[in-house]
Amino acid sequence: MATTGATSLRVGKWWAVPALSLAVLAVGLDTTVLSVALATLATDLHASTSDLQWFVSAYSLVFAAAMVPSGMLGDRYGRKKVLIGALVLFGLGSLACAYSSSPGEFIGARIVLGFGAAAVVPMALGSLPVVFSEKDRPRAVAAVTAATMLGLPLGPIVGGWILNSYWWGWVFLINVPVVLIGIVAVILLLPESRSPRAQRLDPVGIVTSGGGLALLTYGFVRVGADGWTGTGALAGLIGGAVVVLAFVLFERRTEDPLVDFRLFRSRGFTAGSILSVLVSFALFGIIYTVPLYLQEIGGFDVLGSGLRLLPLIGGVIGGTVISQVLVKRAGVKATVALGFAMLAVALGIGATSAVSSGTSFVELWLVIGGIGVGLALPTVTDSALETLSEEMSGVGTALLQALRMVAGSFGAALLSSMINSQYRGRLNSAGLPDQIRGVVKQSVVAGVAVARKLRSSSLLDLVQHSFVRGMNLGLVACCAMAVVAVPITMFLMPSRSAKAAVPDGAPEAPAGEDMSREQQKSR
Repeated sequence: MATTGATSLRVGKWWAVPALSLAVLAVGLDTTVLSVALATLATDLHASTSDLQWFVSAYSLVFAAAMVPSGMLGDRYGRKKVLIGALVLFGLGSLACAYSSSPGEFIGARIVLGFGAAAVVPMALGSLPVVFSEKDRPRAVAAVTAATMLGLPLGPIVGGWILNSYWWGWVFLINVPVVLIGIVAVILLLPESRSPRAQRLDPVGIVTSGGGLALLTYGFVRVGADGWTGTGALAGLIGGAVVVLAFVLFERRTEDPLVDFRLFRSRGFTAGSILSVLVSFALFGIIYTVPLYLQEIGGFDVLGSGLRLLPLIGGVIGGTVISQVLVKRAGVKATVALGFAMLAVALGIGATSAVSSGTSFVELWLVIGGIGVGLALPTVTDSALETLSEEMSGVGTALLQALRMVAGSFGAALLSSMINSQYRGRLNSAGLPDQIRGVVKQSVVAGVAVARKLRSSSLLDLVQHSFVRGMNLGLVACCAMAVVAVPITMFLMPSRSAKAAVPDGAPEAPAGEDMSREQQKSR
């Protein structure tokens, strides 16, 4: 009877994985789905350009600021409770977005949505190391991590389909049934878990971590719009760096820190954090550039360009499945190194794109890149999560996700600045009339629209070639990140299994020395 009960509980836990995957998928979708709805929202809500910027920024700033504190709340009060509350908040935010009637209401709703999303992802992933055994955890982590990744390219596809056929509010209302299913499944199937030691609140750590991450994210958002020398960009980046530094210095001296930086003494967590940042940078490079290329060079509409991201999604799914087999046969290090190598090859191929490149060319390197991401990201995420004790699972996971988000913002900002620099530089030397140049320089979207309105094939050719040159340069930067990740993987990554980080009160291990979960418990 005892064996039957244990087996039943083990099977029941697996039913929680699809629910958690759906929840993080909804968050991933919401991260990119808004990009295809901005034009419609500008018309229906009478939104200005500044309003549209805040539609995007309000969500990302709150998401970044609240992630680490939400991890602390889960560790302190229970990850299941916080996850349920976050799902409720995410659902309410989705409803408020759908029925907003003014820009102010929509921005407020996006803030609520951001608070909910900030807790959903770390609580979903942070529960896995506690709930699943060492044998089962990698599969659970791979499934939930893959769902997180898939939401990013799926956003333009789902959003484009809805906007082509239905009212724009359904872009957000589709979250509601997902949230309801997730809440029911979490209540019924996910056991409660919390830190065995009640951690004292760290208000200074909460304010400085949230403020620093929000300022950095704002700075990167402004870089995409104004360049690296813009006042807002510089203020955000410098201010964010100063506040984050103050956070680190304070946390290293306080007796009960929000984030215990001894986490980074584990090779698994350190390597997982660094490599997660690099793969997120490269992935956001693909997400940022390819839809623009397909729309403005290939001539596809929003839905058509989104559907042509399906090879990326298929590659991610395939790579995730293969990674589970490859880790057992070749080890963690070899799997991750192969993933980054494939990602580098894909980005290198993508960096040779031309205006005349067909969709088959794009789909080829997207499949290769997707497989690389699927091999690397779930594996490095599991390597990092495996090191987390029950006491640090929520905050550690939140820190990992926050680093990934800032890396994605940095990747998008760097690519935007590279594309704009090349694009505008070539336009400046083209001898265009000042009035036309001023409009065309705003973006490749504006440039293509002007060229087609004027029926000027020479201007269209100039605009498209200028954009592709900038895009290729950006993909070279992403390729360089993937190339650098290979030796980092070989040097830092554990060959087979990461180990548990040093908990509070345990003797400090020398840097680079791993301590297994079994050893940790025995102490």
